[in-house]
Amino acid sequence: MRIPSILYKPFTFYRDGFRAMTVGKTLWILVLIKLFIMFAILRVFFFPNYLNSNFKDDKSKADHVRQELIDRKN
Repeated sequence: MRIPSILYKPFTFYRDGFRAMTVGKTLWILVLIKLFIMFAILRVFFFPNYLNSNFKDDKSKADHVRQELIDRKN
């Protein structure tokens, strides 16, 4: 099966570009580490799941969210 040119050309462009990088690889590793810290570690400690810990069923969660949106609007 032959890959269409419209998909193959961008793939080879980025593949060859990443192979030729020297400093860029280190920067990408730093970016990925930072994203992992932000989304995996900080999320657990600073953003607890408020709705699941305070409400039992979906209806009470929806009612709470609806009421908060109405109260903040006024």
